Amino acid sequence: MKLNYLTKASCLISAASLVLSLVTNAADKPIKVFILSGQSNMVGAGAVTGGSSRWGKEFTDVAVSVYEGEYDPKANYDKLKPIKTQKLESFGGTKPTPYPGGGTHVTRGSVEMKTTGMYECRPGYGDSTYCIMQVDGNEVYRKEIGKEAIHTDIKLTAGKKVSFKITYLNDRANGLGWYAQLDVPGALSTLVKYQGKYPYLMNKKGQWISRDDVYYKGVVTATGSDWLNPLAGGGRIGPELGFGHVVGNGTDDPVLILKTSQGNRALGWDFLPPESKRYEYGGKIYAGYKDSPMSWEKGTTPQKIEWYAGKQYDDCFGAAHEVLNNFDHNFPHWKGRGYEIVGFAWWQGDKDRYDAGLAQRYEHNLVHLIKTLRSEFKAPKAKFVVATLGQTDKDAPVTEDTKNDKMIFDAQMAVDGTAGKYPEFKGNVITVYTHPLSQGGSSSSHYNKNAQTYMDIGLAMGEAMMKLLKGK
Repeated sequence: MKLNYLTKASCLISAASLVLSLVTNAADKPIKVFILSGQSNMVGAGAVTGGSSRWGKEFTDVAVSVYEGEYDPKANYDKLKPIKTQKLESFGGTKPTPYPGGGTHVTRGSVEMKTTGMYECRPGYGDSTYCIMQVDGNEVYRKEIGKEAIHTDIKLTAGKKVSFKITYLNDRANGLGWYAQLDVPGALSTLVKYQGKYPYLMNKKGQWISRDDVYYKGVVTATGSDWLNPLAGGGRIGPELGFGHVVGNGTDDPVLILKTSQGNRALGWDFLPPESKRYEYGGKIYAGYKDSPMSWEKGTTPQKIEWYAGKQYDDCFGAAHEVLNNFDHNFPHWKGRGYEIVGFAWWQGDKDRYDAGLAQRYEHNLVHLIKTLRSEFKAPKAKFVVATLGQTDKDAPVTEDTKNDKMIFDAQMAVDGTAGKYPEFKGNVITVYTHPLSQGGSSSSHYNKNAQTYMDIGLAMGEAMMKLLKGK
């Protein structure tokens, strides 16, 4: 059947209206919020690089030459005669020798590293970042006005002195700068650049990629506020990076990862949820919510200390409330959208394993935590993901030294919805067994700062969350 022009026009208008409606509805949908919490596991210690260091004693024989006029990209400053040259007694550190003004600055000298490896150089900050840096005749850094910085890593041999040169593109330079070794085992830069893992984290120019649909906000510790990328949390990663990529890929809506965590904290003491009651164990009375101290001999009067049961719970989740209560102010790019808390993730347990009274109570407290958070944040349908401690092997024999660890592990596995112990958790709580994903070390040693441990556990927690959200 042929359509006349009027009918065709009506169809086009209807189609356009449908598309506009879909776009408008998508833009009006609330932001999906995931709240991540726990102790140092969740804070995260995964190394992004081998660690940044300020320029210092590695740089020697340093002098800056000043050439007449503004920077000219066609000029050969190695052949031009400088107006003046000044030796830099202090290069790098916190108080470098000030540069003279009055023209184009070119700094030259030598650099000698103590450790053989692949390095990245980061000249200065602010106006000093606009420059071109060469090491051993190779360009390692370039940032032109109005453009992004381009880093090119270079291999430097321990004990071998090579030349360096920095040509600044304005006259507001100084001698500050940093370098980072990129190929330290377990560092994220090593995993991505040299082992081919997680290629979606870095572009072909070797720059970390920021997502434009997943935003990270850290409070209490691991603070930061940026579109999700490996540097959003301050140079160390926790599970939020892998978790954020999975849930970002799994939903069509923008995502906020809100992480509120603090290291060296016990669920049975510091994170104790509101309405938790006192209990007796081993001749001691253990604190209920707001009690102090953590425990005391039965029949005695407790002597309060400056901390109380649940203080970290109040601090961490109070900080989360403050962020969400001021949503439009904190996230102006989402102003007017509102939010929906769709999931919680919890990675903790290390501190509780040092006290049998806390370890044997862990399951009770974890069940109470899940229910309390859902109630407090008015998110009764929010999914909940728990991760076990990486060092705990479910098949290892239990010893006197590991019995508390096993109690915590059993408690974490018990709340999994498929375990059947808590029917109300079926289809909405998953526990991730992390031992096969750990690259060594333990929760107390921050898994030796191995970024792969944090990435893989974060990915697994994200996949578990998406499994719950999709009802599988």
